[in-house]
Amino acid sequence: MTNKRKLGRFSINPIGLGCMSLSQAYGPQPNEAASERLLHRALDLGCDFLDTAALYGEGHNETLVGRTLKARRREFTLASKCGFRVTPENPRLLDGSPAAIAETLDNSLRRLGLDHIDLYYLHRPDPKTPIEESVGALARAVWAGKIGAIGLSEVSAPQLRRAHAAHPIAALQTEYSLWTRNPEIAVLDACRDLGVTFVAFSPVARGFLAGAFARPRALGRDDIRFAMPRFQGDDFVRNQALYDPYKAIADAVGCTPAQLALAWLLHRDPGLVTIPGTHDIAHLEENMGANDVRLSAAQMAALDALVNQATVAGSRYNPAQQATVTTEEFA
Repeated sequence: MTNKRKLGRFSINPIGLGCMSLSQAYGPQPNEAASERLLHRALDLGCDFLDTAALYGEGHNETLVGRTLKARRREFTLASKCGFRVTPENPRLLDGSPAAIAETLDNSLRRLGLDHIDLYYLHRPDPKTPIEESVGALARAVWAGKIGAIGLSEVSAPQLRRAHAAHPIAALQTEYSLWTRNPEIAVLDACRDLGVTFVAFSPVARGFLAGAFARPRALGRDDIRFAMPRFQGDDFVRNQALYDPYKAIADAVGCTPAQLALAWLLHRDPGLVTIPGTHDIAHLEENMGANDVRLSAAQMAALDALVNQATVAGSRYNPAQQATVTTEEFA
């Protein structure tokens, strides 16, 4: 039986499901029927922490999750996000103002077909709005019964501390995996100090640590990795050299590469949870199997030495993407 982990007042499987890829980001969107089957299979497997956002598919993702799982609402903890506004000029306009948060939340509830969301994140910090004002708007939503807890995404440790002083923060979400170690600079320590659950997104390195690039492949412009430096040019060639020795460790452990990446995170921190995304049921089932993988201290050390901030080439975001986050960067 899977050992649950705590997120605020919720007790959840440490391997959840990031739902974004059911609506956008990683190539062609799957058909609705396939997405519905995957969501039901996730709950059948005990995957009880689902992560969506108002931004994903410009609302499609929330509509899909809400419609598909309406009859099974009691079986999972639901997270969604605000902080972006869609305008004719900009489909990803950062807006963490209280008015925008209130409007986005009401639209999220309508699309989901709910009157309450368990965990609601500020998707990105808005440089025009002090974090305390954004959190204040979310706190009012807690008091109104529209959300159960507040989360933040892609913020720095000082911003987390300021936000937590304004209202308790239940979760902080950012990218974390063997090849993205930025949370180790300061955010993980801040989460431990404050009792905030850390939620790792892209835990299999956007598919790289799952073997998605074991063979050469071209990325289309409908794939967000197309614009990410680690998947481009010489940086990608250097990174590909890491995969075969990484897979050799997975083979020695007796698990798949994706399971190894997830197991490393679960061993690394006994409090964090992960939200790998997929639109493939076989990959979903594979990911959930990571709960059963056990790693020795020597295996953890070998992984740490092989894939880390010094051995991975390229930034995780391009300059435009980087401008929307305030997470700490290695010198």
